[in-house]
Amino acid sequence: MSTTEQVQAVEGVRPSKQRNLARYVLILGGLSAFGPLSIDMYLPALPVMTSELRTSDAMLQLTLSSFIVGLAIGQIVIGPLSDAIGRRKPLIAGLAIYVVASVLCALSPTAELLIASRTLQAIGAAAGIVIARATVRDLFSGIAMTRFFSMLMLVNGLAPILAPIVGGQVLNFTSWRGVFVVLTVFGALLLTVAAIALPEPLAVEHRRPAKFKPIMRTYGGLLRDRNFVGYALASGLLFGAVFAYIAGSSFALQDVYALSPQQYSLVFGLNGIGIVALGQVNGRIVGRFSERALLRTGLCLATLGALGVLLATSLHLPLAFLLPPLFLLVSSIGLIMPNATSLAMAEHPRTAGSASALLGVLQFVVGGLATPLVGLGGQGSAVPMAVVMAGFTVAALVAFLTLPNRR
Repeated sequence: MSTTEQVQAVEGVRPSKQRNLARYVLILGGLSAFGPLSIDMYLPALPVMTSELRTSDAMLQLTLSSFIVGLAIGQIVIGPLSDAIGRRKPLIAGLAIYVVASVLCALSPTAELLIASRTLQAIGAAAGIVIARATVRDLFSGIAMTRFFSMLMLVNGLAPILAPIVGGQVLNFTSWRGVFVVLTVFGALLLTVAAIALPEPLAVEHRRPAKFKPIMRTYGGLLRDRNFVGYALASGLLFGAVFAYIAGSSFALQDVYALSPQQYSLVFGLNGIGIVALGQVNGRIVGRFSERALLRTGLCLATLGALGVLLATSLHLPLAFLLPPLFLLVSSIGLIMPNATSLAMAEHPRTAGSASALLGVLQFVVGGLATPLVGLGGQGSAVPMAVVMAGFTVAALVAFLTLPNRR
């Protein structure tokens, strides 16, 4: 069954929207891929950037942390704003900011200016991420929403596959600055496509006023929702493990295991294939198995993989013993994220923008906490990365297991 046929077979979608579903998959997948693309594409260049910018590994890892902080700030503002004035205007503004900030990243002469530019870039990228999730909630409900999130993994999952590969190949022809030129082009392309081909999904009668007190009440209500917070924490803590992998794998696999930038990008891409594969499996079997059961399975697989990575690095085993559990951990995202997102947002159709924002903030804030922890372990060892990954993954499983046993 093709992607278009899968989309048109989704139950619960509004009939008038069926002819546009393939377009929604591509556009919303591209928007939600902003984060992985902006993070992953320059990873093969990090060791080179450390030398060229005359800085430390820990300082360069702050370019990841600052991006995550910018994503959190951008989402918390753009989410409720999109509930008030619709999805299109904040999206177009955010994409324009992203393009400008990407140019500044390419021109940054110091690590400090690169960190500042990355923060601004992330604020722009946040519009794509939060509005993509909110738009899915505008159009779908129930299992149909979970299936659509799974289909987005087909497009979104290509980002971690292609980003480091493209980044590694770009380094064959130019410096790390060329990576940010590619991101500038990608942002400009999505800005053009969104302006022309993405209609407004939020009807005027469903909009809410963008006033401070109602926004705070909405966020307060979400934070008091035990299920929303539990699913958000489970996915957020898993994000922390993944960001530890993102922050540490470039140095661990290239410096400790002596992979070239191109070899590293291929390993990274293979793990991305696992995300796509499990995401598509999830879309086919959800309904026969509950979202909660699939989420539990994904978290168990992630925990098993993280503990395997910790064992392999602690015992200094060869690369062949590290890559399979690493693949298992990263691939589990394909099961975890569609189900956790759908379960968290299911009961909040009228505040989808705010719910999407808070969900993203919790995910990326936890990810931001994990990233510098990898750098604290020092250089020359993959163990700090593995310890952080295992700790956050186990915590994600615990957060899920403490939830009430209901949808």
